[in-house]
Amino acid sequence: MTTTSGTEILHYTAFSADPAGGNPAGVVLDASGLDEERMLAIAAELGYSESAFLTEGAGPGSYAIRYFSPKAEVPFCGHATVAAAVALAERYGPGELEFATAAGAVPVSVVREGGELRATLTSVAPRVEDAGAADAAEALAALGWAAADLDPALPPRIAYAGARHLVLAAATRARLADLDYDFARLEALMHRLDLTTVQLVWRESDRTFHVRDPFPVGGVVEDPATGAAAAAFGAYARDLALVPPASVLTLHQGADMGRPGTLTVELRPGDPRVRVTGTGTRIS
Repeated sequence: MTTTSGTEILHYTAFSADPAGGNPAGVVLDASGLDEERMLAIAAELGYSESAFLTEGAGPGSYAIRYFSPKAEVPFCGHATVAAAVALAERYGPGELEFATAAGAVPVSVVREGGELRATLTSVAPRVEDAGAADAAEALAALGWAAADLDPALPPRIAYAGARHLVLAAATRARLADLDYDFARLEALMHRLDLTTVQLVWRESDRTFHVRDPFPVGGVVEDPATGAAAAAFGAYARDLALVPPASVLTLHQGADMGRPGTLTVELRPGDPRVRVTGTGTRIS
């Protein structure tokens, strides 16, 4: 925990029970005295890909939440949602929460399993759209990928489940592991397309995927574990009929950065929303 001008700032990681794994986030459980400028300054000082700032809502377990990267506010962030939910569960006990985000209402359920807290967020209604050929080609150029590096069975799409992500599927694990991109060029494309991350995916098996998320618009090279992109990918997988209507997918992320994490994505028949589950733990 750190304290800045009377503001309590908690440090949590999401999608790992190991403080050295997953995706770190700053969490401010009472941001009622902070304006947008101060929240952005705290996020920039922390340097995490995102931090969450909460204010109490009208009812029990209800909170308004805002998310800031070191460079800008984002409409929705999955890992900071999980981090905030785990922080609340440690303070008040597991249970049901509802976060009012800029993208809409996001219910979160926190349970304790075997000594670990696990949070499940339910996304807003997702959507998937085609990625234009010219835009996909520009993304590949910024990444230094050739068209032959893509898996033809998983075509480029833009998927949304609270934030927009361009999904590009690598044909091999080696291609995914070798990430060295043009930061400014990719950032410019992402601003033009209103993208939060580019989700790079390699399919290990029918329901197991490895993912990486460049995040230059947030001021960081790569996001270690990306819950919003995981939710968007669930919508992508369903839209392309890659998996059955009732499916549980496992996404591995962060290993190439030395911060391994695991994200569980659940799809339910008759419900367009996507559920993303992960553990979380306090860093300090």
